[in-house]
Amino acid sequence: MTSRADLRWKPLEPQAIAELFSAASVRWWLSGGVALDRWLGRPIRERENIDVSVVAGDLAELIAALPEGFSAWAPSGEEDEIVPFADAPEDADLQPVLVRDDAQNSWVLQVNAEDGAPRAWVYKRDPRLTLPWDRAVLEVEGIPTGAPEVQLVWKALRPRPEDTIDKDAALPELDEQAVSFYETALLRIHPHSTWAIHVRSPFAPAKASWNKKKS
Repeated sequence: MTSRADLRWKPLEPQAIAELFSAASVRWWLSGGVALDRWLGRPIRERENIDVSVVAGDLAELIAALPEGFSAWAPSGEEDEIVPFADAPEDADLQPVLVRDDAQNSWVLQVNAEDGAPRAWVYKRDPRLTLPWDRAVLEVEGIPTGAPEVQLVWKALRPRPEDTIDKDAALPELDEQAVSFYETALLRIHPHSTWAIHVRSPFAPAKASWNKKKS
């Protein structure tokens, strides 16, 4: 066993990831901050790692498509310890999976397991939130990329300051349909998110004085 903190990160570029999984027959897509960067066409900020996502049932097949020279590591179920993917306990939450460049002895990619049905992406935290695959995963210059509104919903549960930087860069660029999905998700799924404060709803209108005591 080892710890994910034992190795440094040298994240791959999106094109290199596409080449890495060129033999994969399952759906995968860029996710997290790198998906926002690629959709915008520019980096929002410096990122320490890079993520892709896959439906949980396809995780093993995606990992099997890794070429020689790369290995996959999964949580052991004990704190921050990780083990080779093939040795992970059957009852463990096998994600995120870390991909290692064995020659460079560095992490190059993180793989997240999400939920989905044949016709739609399903939000892992709440299956009431779904989106057709052609809206949840976009082709951006030939590379499957998670839709920005979906990435923002993932970040909305407990947003860090850096997540707010991502939101402030991406949200103004969303079209009306994407904004509607994002705002509806906040109000229904993450109503207690600090980001939900600024979303108005006919059922629970936002108030400028929400955090002020009545005099």
